[in-house]
Amino acid sequence: MEVARHLNEAFVGITEAALPSVVVVQVAQKPSTEPEGEHPLMEQMPEEWRRRFEEYRDRRRRDRGGERPGFDGEGSGIIYRADGHILTNAHVVQEAERIRVKLHDGREFDAEVRGIDADSDIAVLRIVGKAGPLKAARFANSDKVRVGEFAVAIGAPYELEYSVTFGHISAKGRAGLASGMLDEDFLQTDANINPGNSGGPLLNLDGEVVGVNSMIRGVGTGICFAIPSNLAREVADALVAHGKFRRSWLGVEIRGLREDERLRAAHQGIRDGVVVFGVTSEGPADRAGLQADDVILSVEGRGVGTVAQLRREITRKAAGSKVAVDIRRDGKPRTISVTLDPLPDPEERMAARQRRPARGPAEEGVSALGLTVKAMTPGLAEQFKLGKASGVVVTGIDESGPLAEYGLRPGDIILGVDKSDAKTPSQLGDMLREGRSRERFTLRYLRAGEKLSAVVINPSREEKP
Repeated sequence: MEVARHLNEAFVGITEAALPSVVVVQVAQKPSTEPEGEHPLMEQMPEEWRRRFEEYRDRRRRDRGGERPGFDGEGSGIIYRADGHILTNAHVVQEAERIRVKLHDGREFDAEVRGIDADSDIAVLRIVGKAGPLKAARFANSDKVRVGEFAVAIGAPYELEYSVTFGHISAKGRAGLASGMLDEDFLQTDANINPGNSGGPLLNLDGEVVGVNSMIRGVGTGICFAIPSNLAREVADALVAHGKFRRSWLGVEIRGLREDERLRAAHQGIRDGVVVFGVTSEGPADRAGLQADDVILSVEGRGVGTVAQLRREITRKAAGSKVAVDIRRDGKPRTISVTLDPLPDPEERMAARQRRPARGPAEEGVSALGLTVKAMTPGLAEQFKLGKASGVVVTGIDESGPLAEYGLRPGDIILGVDKSDAKTPSQLGDMLREGRSRERFTLRYLRAGEKLSAVVINPSREEKP
């Protein structure tokens, strides 16, 4: 009982010390045609729970009747600096027309957005007016957080302001949970969070912020996720100073060995690493000489066993900096120095995707491995908007064929296989048929002026379970 009492007092002490640094963020949303539940916190919500929450929100709007604009969304936030800067989630305030912040002492202030970074789901607000010196939260080094530690969450679930829950750190380094986010390195916790907890703190037993609560997987499941404090602070500092968080990029398409059984079979003897599938023309990797089928093992001596780890090592370094990238090529180790470029804005990345030609029907021509091609003609150049390009153009894809999963599209121009150039459809057909006798081969192609590659694992040579 004595130990239990000490633990009880510890949780009470954490809560009392942290509450003055937690705020409620009320949002009046801009009119939108998007479904209201489609942000990271809601996307995993079971259908029945989602329906109930939407009914609750509709009732709330009706009750507030004539308020213009109506505060129809609520989240949580952390006092980041004593001068009135508030850290919260991007998805809480991204479409806000007006924002109001409620402090623990009952005072309310309007707030303005200082900066939003959707790729990490972090935003920084600034209180409008004079709130006086505020109590800023203390932040821990999230790299030192251990799985199994106690964790305390504070927030405003379903308008139940300053609710406290506790649990443990269930896992670290969770990724692949939210589509469209670049920085996924979540802490997983079973401290229960719900809609309204977004942006609130996840604390350790010293009352320090180890994470910013961001996402759940199913209401009431006890599977909840927080953005690590180190990432949150790094992004928040940049948003306060510059209004945006600048990232760097390598300019490669990649897949992790851990996630792809066929790649592990093709690169035997390498346990962890990231395989280059394509290189952006004139990008940092292309200038440095990285090639398709290279296996990236580490960056600046730090191992990269997954796509998320490589992305983390590259994006957070300053544009223009040189990094040493350790690779394995043709079974031999090499080190390549790469000078990083600024990561293009999301709008530019989206525009590049939209420039891809639409699918067209399969046409007569040479077909190998489900790929139909033709020699370039003025008619094909006009159909696929290829300008004055020449070579072998893809005119159709067999969706059930072996090459369908590698992302080739009608309108792509095939350059060659491995290091051999293909000038005609018959040359390409011979190369592809010969490639089937090998464990893997690299198909080089051009799309919207960008040189890409697909490392094709021969399905006839895959290891059987």
